[in-house]
Amino acid sequence: MTTLPDWLDFIERQHPHAIAMGLDRVRAVAARMGLGQPARRVITVGGTNGKGSTVAFLEAIARAQGLRVGAYTSPHLLRFNERVRIEGVDAEDAALVAGFEAVEAARADTPLTYFEYATLCALWLFRRANLDLAVLEVGLGGRLDAVNLVDADAAIITTVGLDHQAWLGDDVEAIGFEKAGIARAFKPLVLGDIDPPASVLRHAYAIGAPAWRFGSDFFAESVDAAHWRWREVGYSIELPLPMGGQAAPVQLRNAACALAALRALRLRLEQGALEQGVAQARVAGRLQCFHRDGVEVWVDVAHNPQAAQALVDWLRGQPRKRTLAVFSALADKDAAGVVAALAAQVDGWHLSGLHDAGARGTEVDALALRLHGTAAAGGWRHPDVTAALAAALAEAHPGDRVLAFGSFHVAADVLRWLNSPASIAPDLSPRSV
Repeated sequence: MTTLPDWLDFIERQHPHAIAMGLDRVRAVAARMGLGQPARRVITVGGTNGKGSTVAFLEAIARAQGLRVGAYTSPHLLRFNERVRIEGVDAEDAALVAGFEAVEAARADTPLTYFEYATLCALWLFRRANLDLAVLEVGLGGRLDAVNLVDADAAIITTVGLDHQAWLGDDVEAIGFEKAGIARAFKPLVLGDIDPPASVLRHAYAIGAPAWRFGSDFFAESVDAAHWRWREVGYSIELPLPMGGQAAPVQLRNAACALAALRALRLRLEQGALEQGVAQARVAGRLQCFHRDGVEVWVDVAHNPQAAQALVDWLRGQPRKRTLAVFSALADKDAAGVVAALAAQVDGWHLSGLHDAGARGTEVDALALRLHGTAAAGGWRHPDVTAALAAALAEAHPGDRVLAFGSFHVAADVLRWLNSPASIAPDLSPRSV
């Protein structure tokens, strides 16, 4: 195997299950690879929602301060290379191939999942990059996630909500316990929930991890239309609103958590670096805006009820516009809960199938059946996301808004379509229920 596509095809076939929780296998391979700490400082980011944005704030602020930073995130939207960034640049194919070759040479007969291969590859690349800071996003849960083989100097749990119950448990207390597993003894744990689950606080107390709680130990406060204030006891700073002021309110919490973790590590942070990092941090597919013939197209990866509520909070702060939704969801997601959260904000629904999501994908008729009794049940049905988006744009008038969300797969398909619309000619004739 000489190309990255060859390797990605290979690693998809090396474990009988897409998800296999546990650290024994990946830890054994890491030991054979001689992987130590991937950087002089490490921050691990877990949580139900907001992980990718929090990583982006950490990375941007630290780089603005002059630190050499590596960031590992998942999943990717358009290219696998997005998962591994060094100094703000996606890893080249050749570097990833070299990393996978190193993993395979050490693996022997140990089966690894796709995510475990990717994690070990990233850590191998980071180890060779002389990094001041590595920021690692947890893939699923925390305690048994491959990223957790690294002992972090600080950990962040952005939020705890219901998602991935089949692997993490049926309530927020069980899920919180799994996510709290990324904390380390006597190392700071930053919590983005104002009222985190008791399981998280109990675990932090049991291991002596000092908890920094949003809304108790540090705060994010709006100042005016262009600024917000980060505050803790004895210190405060005014900063520009994230992402050009277009960000959802929840992004203040994500930025605040990033700043809290960096301060917990006692890193030197100049005001200019904080201002630049917060203003310049970007992450694709998080309320990303495009314009087509007078219509706003907003793309967001929101895929569970908690993330949908964050979308609602943003929509309530925007001028009221006719809003058309392009929506789909993986088969194991609470699609009805997502629709229920947004029902009052959406004027029309375009549902689509997800064919490229493997076993978790869904046909549009199956999705509509799951949405029976919801506001979206009578929406137009389309075979795929690009057809749904094209139909929504054909229906929209100048001044309307199209909101595409529900899955990373939805966001990826929309971004591809918007970046090269001339290359796609979908069937524009929707089918109503």
